[in-house]
Amino acid sequence: MGASFVMQDLRKLTGGLHAHRNLSAPQLVETSIIRGEGRLAANGALVATTGVRTGRSPRDKFTVEDTETCEKLDWGKVNQPFPPDKFNELLERVIRHMAERDLYIMDLAAGADPAYQLPIRVICEYAWHALFVKQLFVRPAAEDLAVRIPEFTVIAAPEFEAVPERDGVRSGTFILTDFSRKIVLIGGTRYAGEMKKSIFGVMNYLLPQRDVFPMHCSANRGREGDTALFFGLSGTGKTTLSADPERRLIGDDEHGWSPEGVFNFEGGCYAKCVDLSAEREPQIYNAIRFGAVLENVVLDPRTGEPDYSDIRHTENTRAAYPIEFIGSAVIPGIGGHPRNVLFLAADAFGVLPPIAKLTPDQAMYHFLSGYTAKLAGTEAGLGSEPVPEFSTCFGSPFLPLAPRVYAEMLGRRLREHRAQCWLVNTGWTGGAFGVGQRMSLRHTRAIVHAALDGRLARAHFSTEPAFGLSIPATCPDVPAELLNPRNAWIDKNAYDAQARLLAARFAENFRRFEVPEAVREAGPRV
Repeated sequence: MGASFVMQDLRKLTGGLHAHRNLSAPQLVETSIIRGEGRLAANGALVATTGVRTGRSPRDKFTVEDTETCEKLDWGKVNQPFPPDKFNELLERVIRHMAERDLYIMDLAAGADPAYQLPIRVICEYAWHALFVKQLFVRPAAEDLAVRIPEFTVIAAPEFEAVPERDGVRSGTFILTDFSRKIVLIGGTRYAGEMKKSIFGVMNYLLPQRDVFPMHCSANRGREGDTALFFGLSGTGKTTLSADPERRLIGDDEHGWSPEGVFNFEGGCYAKCVDLSAEREPQIYNAIRFGAVLENVVLDPRTGEPDYSDIRHTENTRAAYPIEFIGSAVIPGIGGHPRNVLFLAADAFGVLPPIAKLTPDQAMYHFLSGYTAKLAGTEAGLGSEPVPEFSTCFGSPFLPLAPRVYAEMLGRRLREHRAQCWLVNTGWTGGAFGVGQRMSLRHTRAIVHAALDGRLARAHFSTEPAFGLSIPATCPDVPAELLNPRNAWIDKNAYDAQARLLAARFAENFRRFEVPEAVREAGPRV
């Protein structure tokens, strides 16, 4: 069957009697429960499990290679090419599969700023998937739905499994993006985060062509209207530090920095909830109520209360909810040009300072590096020592274009708007993991507040020798001995050895990037 006929069948699919369009949250909750897709927790959230796939499947993600993408994409392990004819054949099979089922169709958008908004349509096999995307993407006004034409379509068929030998994929799971036909095709996985992140990848491809810098970061706004950005990999505190009761949340994960300012790509939040408590993260805890979706969270069999400490299904338990469930959220999610940009790293080697002021060249270096550390025991195969993790631009799995495109946009934006970039260590101090202590959240919050309100800028700064970073001598409400990481170690020789080790890992990782010499020289001093 030709591509045009497949697209005609797709239009028929969404117009049939079994296609349920833009149902409300209560309707989707009720339908999910009737269909046995999930159950209600005591707090009102809908709880669903995702089976074997409890996270993203990056090795099963492909992009169609054609005249649109062949010269533009950064092909490799992240962006794996896929033949157009194979995509067309697989799409045809998925459409036949979906034609026999009830479908839940949501017309939504990515991008809070109307000037850069991407209208999308999501066709779901599960009602709870439709509720998930309804709460996470931007929800257009009812009067706009009749006149908006989707520019991208996501088809989520979790119960359709591919045959690798026939379909040209790696396993029964597949996440395929076709930029020519503007379709994302997902199958063989119930993990809802694939839908969210696929559209993030689409925005990362489209927006640089419109002079918008797409960012994997959270953002918030202070009382004076000042915007701050928080970059960081999982476990570094990005969501926790941006959900600050003293500031208003713009968004927790995906943003664009346009010539006019910052805007959220999403209309909701997708927060990790392992060990979540009302005391540590009250905003997130209180946002999980009726209309929210809990993924792979275990419920107490007697009370129906979520047990956020129970990770029998996965440590990657998640909560999805509309951003307005955060009482202090900025609606719509738009802010001005940021005054401060923070890179968060949970340094398990214990050698990075709690905070350092970066030059634009250093910012580009650490942005391209995207460093944090994995801990022994958190993943199969890790030994007893910390393992450095480098994710380009703090979002390597979602970057269709060459990394330098995004790094150059960062450097240009920082210089144009005189934004200050900071490197913040939310990891260990006084020793590596197993010897030192984790930075206390109280001290990290104090450091971040001092950076954002301008008090830290008035401190005296000096350059520490291992990484060439500019560190403050004092910070309000933080012990001075913590600010210089070498001083926090009892064994100075051990610190020097550990710093040399981590600096060498940075240098080894950075060899693959083509950058100006000034950026390369801004890295650690091996």
